[in-house]
Amino acid sequence: MKDGARTTHPGTADPGCPGGEGSSGFRQALRLLLATVREIFDESAYQRFLIRHQLGSSRVAYAAFLREQETRKARQPKCC
Repeated sequence: MKDGARTTHPGTADPGCPGGEGSSGFRQALRLLLATVREIFDESAYQRFLIRHQLGSSRVAYAAFLREQETRKARQPKCC
């Protein structure tokens, strides 16, 4: 670029800024996908456990989380 000239990128609100307004739908979809994956793999549940018990992430905290999850699953009635 010469003399501070800026380029424009299609689908963006800000010239010279890839990933502007045009990608907001993609970002929302990506956030939804990541949130779904975190729920599936219990990452969100672990974060809620840490907040509920006011703990930092550690091996001991994760072991306590796993014990709580096992206890919770054992109490649920079996279906069919």
